[in-house]
Amino acid sequence: MEMKDRRLKQQLDLWYEKVCVKDFISSDPVQFPHGFLKREDIEIAAFLSATIAWGRRDLILRSAKKMFAIMEHSPYNFVISGRYKKLGKKNVHRTFFESDLKYICRGFEHCYSKYKSLEDLFTAGNVWEGFALFREETAIANKRRYSKHISNPGEQDGNGSACKRLNLALRWLVRKGPVDLGLWKKLKPAALYIPLDVHVARTARKLGLLERKLNDKKAVIELTEKLREFCPVDPVKYDYSLFGIGIENPLSFSQ
Repeated sequence: MEMKDRRLKQQLDLWYEKVCVKDFISSDPVQFPHGFLKREDIEIAAFLSATIAWGRRDLILRSAKKMFAIMEHSPYNFVISGRYKKLGKKNVHRTFFESDLKYICRGFEHCYSKYKSLEDLFTAGNVWEGFALFREETAIANKRRYSKHISNPGEQDGNGSACKRLNLALRWLVRKGPVDLGLWKKLKPAALYIPLDVHVARTARKLGLLERKLNDKKAVIELTEKLREFCPVDPVKYDYSLFGIGIENPLSFSQ
């Protein structure tokens, strides 16, 4: 590893230790899966919280609280009992409405009936294949209709979506640490990909970690492969570092 990369790795590691602490939970949507004890509740809460994780953080938290109140603070029972079928068309978060929540709940009900667990569904292949399978199964449950709220990773090596929200949910469920839950064991942190949003991508480019201009699947793979050079067993730990650096101001970051 070149000296420049060694210095960058040291700084990223320092930022990880600074940002990835228990106090982070109370200001992040990850607090919602942390609020449940039952495995299925945690899984559903993780995917739904990640699904609406875009925009201002305070508004995301407010919307997530409203969403889980609608689900009577029992996501799995709300899904399996079919109570989601009574949802109307009220707004939940920005462009996400009760009709979208109903769509995803119908998908969850189908997936839980077909697979032993959501973990089995998402670990049937690699990460991207898991995303594609979840999207397909949810569409099947909804008369072959697709939703803009479940990203399409595209072909294995194509220009698919970055799947930021799905990658975020996996980070929560797979990694074990002060913030992430480490609920799933069949998928290892080494196999995860960075949850790439505009802020993380901007910071990564300014630090010389990412060259690709589009925030798509290829950019996710490029950035994650670079981060694997710093930590092969847990590359997405640096999601916290890039988040923290981005808030402070990446332009003044010392390399």
